[in-house]
Amino acid sequence: MKPLLLESLRAIVGPANVLTDGDLAGYEQDWRKRYRGKALAVVRPGSTDEVAQVVAACARHGTAIVPQGGNTGLVGGGVPDDSGSQVLLTLSRMDRVRSIDAANLTMTVEAGCVLQSVQEAAAAGGLLFPLSLAAEGSCTVGGNLATNAGGTQVLRYGNARELCLGLEVVTAQGEVWHGLSGLRKDNTGYDLRDLFIGSEGTLGIITAATLKLYPQPAATLTALAALPSLPAAVALLQLAQARLGAGLTGFEVMGEFALGLVRRHYPQLRQPLPPSPWTVLLEQSDTENEAHARTLFEGLLESALEQGLITDAAVAESIEQSNALWHLRESIPLAQSEEGLNIKHDISLPVSRIVDFVAATDAALRAALPGVRLVNFGHLGDGNLHYNVQAPEGGDAKQFLQRHEAEVNTIVYDAVGASGGSISAEHGIGALKRDELALRKSPVALQLMRSIKRALDPDGLMNPGRVV
Repeated sequence: MKPLLLESLRAIVGPANVLTDGDLAGYEQDWRKRYRGKALAVVRPGSTDEVAQVVAACARHGTAIVPQGGNTGLVGGGVPDDSGSQVLLTLSRMDRVRSIDAANLTMTVEAGCVLQSVQEAAAAGGLLFPLSLAAEGSCTVGGNLATNAGGTQVLRYGNARELCLGLEVVTAQGEVWHGLSGLRKDNTGYDLRDLFIGSEGTLGIITAATLKLYPQPAATLTALAALPSLPAAVALLQLAQARLGAGLTGFEVMGEFALGLVRRHYPQLRQPLPPSPWTVLLEQSDTENEAHARTLFEGLLESALEQGLITDAAVAESIEQSNALWHLRESIPLAQSEEGLNIKHDISLPVSRIVDFVAATDAALRAALPGVRLVNFGHLGDGNLHYNVQAPEGGDAKQFLQRHEAEVNTIVYDAVGASGGSISAEHGIGALKRDELALRKSPVALQLMRSIKRALDPDGLMNPGRVV
């Protein structure tokens, strides 16, 4: 059966686009190097029609498919298992911008488009596609939508779901749903678009999307502010929202240890403020002009200083300085990887409960595991923390992960549940959190999800072993 399937796949996409030999680690191993599998073949279709034919061929042969975007995921959702029986389908060749409709403020792109390329295509037309995250130079739109990615501007523009108006999807049977609508109002039954967004390739394969665009802001300002406490950060967020309104497009919080790792592993990255318990990165986008933006921004920071919410601040005076500030924030995950294996948590909480959550969970972890180091940073503006746990100084990071991951997860996720939060804010469930989801999602919700999975993928061939 396998030779017949491989022969069919080569006939569909061409022999050069069915990879079975050589070093396939870039496809078969996840970014965190936690999961490594073996694919029957890596298949690279070049069009939606080829995707549909590949899916139909795999369905006839009862072969599972694992869709993959830029392979930047953090929960093991886009690599094959080690059976050597699954087809890994990468959409990297499908990277065209099909159209930009400036009057409708939309653009239609294929799923293999790298996010940064989409941003640049919008900017070339004088428009803005606001989805932005650290992996934007390699992650793809299809993966962003499949995981409902978040990023740094969610508090103003929303997750990937809010930035998508229509989809083109290949179903588990190899049929094509042509849903590339640019409509903002379409109340004609169940919202199939939202069903596939966030489904992590378990219901079908997203091949293209129609995305929302926005006018470019007239001015953008970025600042770094030092704070004495996490409650001060929450209070600063409230003050910024009151003063800047929708102009507040970024509000990132970083604990001292998180930025300390950047200083340790990337000393060439200048940090303009001395170490403080907490640091916030703020960004304002203004529709009028830079003078107006600066008046509002500086007034906000002056008020925050007067109220004791911040102890110091640095405002970027150029695009280069702004990029350097963002680079500090985006270097935290890389610095943490340099420090060693760690236990990651991508959690969301009501902003009003974050302070109590952090205080209680920090204390619980330190009591259970003396010397443990907490790397806390994230998108405070939308309640999303990357609350990560590092082994004690000088300890064996790999051994710490093996011995204590389950215990740490129980402490953190119990606290998240008690605070009305979620165990996955923007990374998805994948393989990493599937069992945890089964324990913590309501039975009614799980049953509904499984019913949808059975209805759309009755043979269970779409990214099996993920989500449900």
